[in-house]
Amino acid sequence: AGNRVHHIRASDISAETAQSEGLRRFAALSGTSVGAEKLWMGETHAMPSTVSANHHHGDSETAIYVRSGHPEFVFHDGAEEVRISTSPGDYVFIPPYLPHREENPDPDTRAEVVIARSTQEAVVVNLPALYPL
Repeated sequence: AGNRVHHIRASDISAETAQSEGLRRFAALSGTSVGAEKLWMGETHAMPSTVSANHHHGDSETAIYVRSGHPEFVFHDGAEEVRISTSPGDYVFIPPYLPHREENPDPDTRAEVVIARSTQEAVVVNLPALYPL
């Protein structure tokens, strides 16, 4: 696996990866699919009018590219809830262990984002709340 290029077709991405309620994640490049040792790449779809479970990605840095729709990323900065509204072409960085959630407030359009993570598998820790009470 270490001395060849791997091609994963759009039709071959896998839903066999960590999930959170309200989102559908698909793995493309991972330790499992291509033998990656240091990164994971895939996509997430949020259906219209959905809110994901609160979660974090362990020690993984997460980079997000907004492909379509207007997803919102919500986290707590220690004092208040912060909401980032995005558009196609935008990028978002989520640091390790930061609790957050994704929302798609649009009642008609699915939001799709491309994800890259600094771990070879998708680490997802679902949480009961965005911020400890």
